[in-house]
Formats: sequence, structure tokens, C-alpha cells
Amino acid sequence: MSGSLRPRASGWRRAATVVLAAGWTRPSPAAPPLPPLPPLPPLPAGGFRLLLLQRCQDQGFLPGAHVFPGGVQDAADRSADWLRLFAPHHGPPRFGLRPARPPPRPFPGLPDADGAAAAQPDDAAPAALPDDVAARVCAVREAFEEAGVLLLRPRGAPPAAREPARALPPPPGLDAWRERVRRDPRLFLSLCEQLDCTPDIWALHDWGGWLTPFTRPGGRRFDTSFFMCCLSEPPPVRPDGSEVVRCQWSSPSEATESFMKKEICLAPPQFYEIRRLANFTSLSDLHKVCLDGTSEGIEKWLPITFLTANAMVQLLPGDELYSEDSEYLENVMSSGKKIEDIMKESKTLHRLVLHSHHVFDIHVTIQSKHKHIYPKTFVVSKSRL
Repeated sequence: MSGSLRPRASGWRRAATVVLAAGWTRPSPAAPPLPPLPPLPPLPAGGFRLLLLQRCQDQGFLPGAHVFPGGVQDAADRSADWLRLFAPHHGPPRFGLRPARPPPRPFPGLPDADGAAAAQPDDAAPAALPDDVAARVCAVREAFEEAGVLLLRPRGAPPAAREPARALPPPPGLDAWRERVRRDPRLFLSLCEQLDCTPDIWALHDWGGWLTPFTRPGGRRFDTSFFMCCLSEPPPVRPDGSEVVRCQWSSPSEATESFMKKEICLAPPQFYEIRRLANFTSLSDLHKVCLDGTSEGIEKWLPITFLTANAMVQLLPGDELYSEDSEYLENVMSSGKKIEDIMKESKTLHRLVLHSHHVFDIHVTIQSKHKHIYPKTFVVSKSRL
């Protein structure tokens, strides 16, 4: 194995994603004037579905892919102006969130502990909000911009105790506000002021994080925090028609099947997270883990790209081939062997094997840390290769 590309400097941009998991006891409410979606098959009692948004084909990053709501952080997401909106009920240092968890251990060679020192605008003022609060504000804003979903809570209302959250019903005139916020993220604060609400940061639970692996020189690199938001029922969803063109609610098994049938396109992190969520049979179980299961810390991973003779592999921490070496910030591993031979030689596994754009395997034999939920091993039958 060897690194095959010369190192070069890369800038990282901070981003935030929110995975919306909604209880599914009845069909999703329609959002006129859009035509109603075709009916979905029933789920087992207590089941849930995930919101997937299809990106426009002309997007520079992941064109046409189905993703969770999210995007790049803006300086407005951490502005000091948010302090007066959260006051007097919530404020520094934790804004009513649980105590800060230990930060993930940084990959050697990254600019700082978050892996994204270069992510902020050059003229950005010092942050007024803690990083994890600003990331939640970003995720809430992006859910509104892309899907028209308002993850807001009336000011002064206590955060929901141990129940799934509810999105705010869309008020009249919301489309005009959404267009304004898309053009100027600072106006999201103005919208919250108009509605006398705050972003429901308490409904967004730490779920992990991903850093974009190196695959080719000049590729975009993101340090993305993932949050989980459990909703008691699916809110109306209205794709913005610009960045997002379609949406669908799918259970983890439905999303997996759609991906394998080439009905949707998923990036490796989204596929991995969907398979993680296949561990849960009910929204209540998922929500309980969100409340109790991440108190020991969260994991944020930088996959290492490993090219074999007939497949691409994304190596994850804990895998026996994974190397925390700054060499692989800007390089790939490579081998002339076929993936079948590599797999026969391996015992300690935490990797995604990408056979093609729609055929991914996941291999996990390592033990969980920090009560982090790993997906079960998922191998596609040879007939699909």
C-alpha cells in the first residue's frame, strides 16, 4: 500500500446536518399547492421515516444526490445578535443544553480540534455562540431554507422534557421569507423575531460528524456536525426548487432498497448513517438513545480513501488498515490487489466498500466506543455486483 498523490494545502468549511426522523402513525400532511405524494406502505407500530432531499443536478457538491437537510455555516449563525433572542431564559455558556461533551480527538495535521480552523469567513467577528450552539442554529436555518421546515420553539417555552419535538406549523407568507433568508442568512434571526421564537436547539441531539475524505486534488472539504432530531409526526415539506428539487420520507430499509434499485443516489456518509438507523425499530428507542446514549462523547471521523484493483474503500477509525497519519489528509492509500483478497486478509474491520455508485458494503467488527451506535455488517449479494 502506498500514498499516491502529493500533499497540498486544503481549506475546510464547517457545516451542519440535521437528520429528521418522524413518527409515522399517519400519512404526511400535504403542503398545498404541491400535488400529494403517493401513499407509503404502513410501518410497524412506532416506526419512523427519515427526510431525504434530492439536490439539484447543477449543484457543485453531490449533484443529484439524496441528502439530509444541512449546509455550510454562515457567520450569521454565531452572531452576538442571537443572545438577545435567547435571553432571558437561555444564555451562555450552554443555553440550556446539557454539559458540553469531550470534543472528538482531532486527526493529526488538522488545523484545530474541530478540524476546520479555515472554515470561517476572513472578516468574521469573534463567535458569540459556542460552536455546538452555532452549528445547531445553522442546521435549523438550512432545514428551513431547503425544506421549509421550521424547527422553532416559542420564546420562553421550556424545552420538551423527554418527548419527540414538533415542527412549528408554517405561517402565511413563509415562502417570501425563505427566499429572503436564502439570499441573506442574517435574516433568519429577523424571521425568528417576527415569530417570537428561537431555533429549537434542544431538539437537535449530537449524533456524530464526518470530514470529507481526500479523493482528488481540489475537491471540496467539509467538517460536518451531524444532529438527530426526532419528531412526533412528519411536518409539511416544500423543497426550495433551487438547491433541492424533490423530497421523500423513507424508513432506513426503504432508503436502502431505493438506493440499491438506483432510484436514489447516496454519498457514503448518508448510506452509513441510514444503516446505523436500521438498528432501531421504533422512534421511541431512537429518541431514548439520543437523550441518554451520547453522554460519554461523540465521534467525528475522517475516512481514508483506499483504492484497490476493483473497488474503492473508505476506511474508518478502528479498522486495522486505518492510519492516523497526516500523510492521508491529502493522499490516498492504494494496492494492486483485488478487494476480495484484501478482505480475506483483514480481521478488524470498520470500512465501506464501494463497488459502484449504487453498490456499497459495510463491514464492522469493532466494538463501540462512547455508546456510539455502529451499523451492522451489510454485504450486497454477488448477484447485484
